[in-house]
Amino acid sequence: MLPLNDVSPSKGAGGNPTPRKARYLPAGDRALSVEFGSTISEDLNQRVLQFDNLLRKVCLPGVLETVPSYRALLVYYDPLIIEYEALVEQLRRWETEIAPQVVEPPRRVEIPCCYDPELGFDLTAVGTQHGLTAQDVVRIHSSAQYITYFIGFAPGFPYLGGLPEEIFTPRLVRPRDKIPGGSVGIGGGQCTIYSVESPGGFWILGRTPLRLYDPSASQPVLLRAGDRIRFHPVDRADYEQMYRSVAAGTFRTNIQESV
Repeated sequence: MLPLNDVSPSKGAGGNPTPRKARYLPAGDRALSVEFGSTISEDLNQRVLQFDNLLRKVCLPGVLETVPSYRALLVYYDPLIIEYEALVEQLRRWETEIAPQVVEPPRRVEIPCCYDPELGFDLTAVGTQHGLTAQDVVRIHSSAQYITYFIGFAPGFPYLGGLPEEIFTPRLVRPRDKIPGGSVGIGGGQCTIYSVESPGGFWILGRTPLRLYDPSASQPVLLRAGDRIRFHPVDRADYEQMYRSVAAGTFRTNIQESV
């Protein structure tokens, strides 16, 4: 995982940030990594998403799939259709076309979260580390807007930025073998939601009844890179009711498409 230090971008003559040219690195014999920087920042991630969306629209022959991350875009290709050097040459040309309007406006997604101690079993411990009550942690955590940098690790698993510094908490020294799906956790300066039951080293503050990954749904992955997330606190009774509605397929997640 990348460090969460911030590095100021280089400045042009007018004092505005000057985007650096990306680095193109081989990633095996069927993929290459387009690296836009070495830190985690919203501006850097926006360039990754802009390039990703641009490549999806132009449909370069031989490009099979693109996978965005914090600071880089992984491009899978068919070497029988296009060779590495030729692909890099084309990608460099398209890199000059990156612009803010290339990316669709972000969606606003409300995630109901129950901070009941039984579900958020690290809530009190996180508060203790920062001299806060459990209620303080809930207030701070749910007051922020988070940005979905990318989806990875497991299907539908989001890496979220925007965690308030008051509750930055080093990840667990010893990760747990099993974290329930839907668990909302924090680690370092990051936040996430476990999309499926899996091992993990995040501190668990609560749980959402939503399914971030449902292979039977028409859209199996709920969130996507670029989404803006807010957590809406709900009590245990509301959580249980929502959980049943989700299981029955009648719950509708509050997603606002930006215009």
